[in-house]
Amino acid sequence: GVKPAVKLAVAHAAPVFMDTEATVEKACSWIERAGREGVHLLAFPEVFVPGFPYWINCYPPLVQGGLNRRYRDAAITADGPELARIRGAAREAGVAVALGFCEREAGTLYNAIAFVECDGTLLGVHRKIQPTYAERYIWGRGDASTLSVFESSVGRVGGLACWEHTMNLARQALVEQGIEIHVGAWPSLSTMAGFESVADRQIEAMMRNHALTGQCFVLCASSPVGPDVLPFLEAELGPQEFLKPGGGWSAIIHPFTPDLAGPHAGAEEELLSAEIDLGELGDVKMWLDGAGHYARPELLWMVMDDRPKRGLVRSSEEEPD
Repeated sequence: GVKPAVKLAVAHAAPVFMDTEATVEKACSWIERAGREGVHLLAFPEVFVPGFPYWINCYPPLVQGGLNRRYRDAAITADGPELARIRGAAREAGVAVALGFCEREAGTLYNAIAFVECDGTLLGVHRKIQPTYAERYIWGRGDASTLSVFESSVGRVGGLACWEHTMNLARQALVEQGIEIHVGAWPSLSTMAGFESVADRQIEAMMRNHALTGQCFVLCASSPVGPDVLPFLEAELGPQEFLKPGGGWSAIIHPFTPDLAGPHAGAEEELLSAEIDLGELGDVKMWLDGAGHYARPELLWMVMDDRPKRGLVRSSEEEPD
């Protein structure tokens, strides 16, 4: 049967920069607010907990060691108490959540998105498969075992972080898995030197393109550079000329590309929300179905190696052929 109307929302919000505890508290308050407003799914920006490490693009790598270590210590684990609090807030509010967070596993960090069901169940975690530019010395690379679409109370949900959306095959992997609601998680890029005139255009182009080519509803969640970021950077590493406050571009986009909420950009925080009818996907798929009648798998197809990549595989654990 056709699912009832679903209310989607995006948090265009900045974390309490580099303060994990306070940012988790803020995320929980936004989840509570979403619950009061009848939201079924709330999406947060990229690495909302504990914030995007803007210093990596602004200072020489050799002076960053201390801050990079602090960033590692501010990261959280998928099974840790911080995500448990987010899951508890989701359960109490009855809101499914997609939360960008910096995940720590052993000695490595990952740029990750946690997908939480409205009953607090952790559906799974996506790890960004290709960190961008200076991000590569902060985050390890996820593997395709986390390139996932999850069956949830709001529909088939998945997502990617930032310039992963330039990876057409990564997007197609989610399309082939029948994604209906896609979360695009972003930091602020438009206040970074050299990107002022292009960042929001890039984000908008990628988000609208994915809505149409993937035939899915797109939640674009970006965080502005909060008022606490520049004082933090200048106190830690000295004068800053490459970054300004504000920025971010957030919206909810229909599969045929109209705006359902937003777009909203800039320093002002806002909860963008829109009611959608998943039944409309039937109308869109009549025209386009990127995993069906508008695909030519006998000419163009992809192979995804979704086995987890491990440095040690014990022969005693291997399944017999």
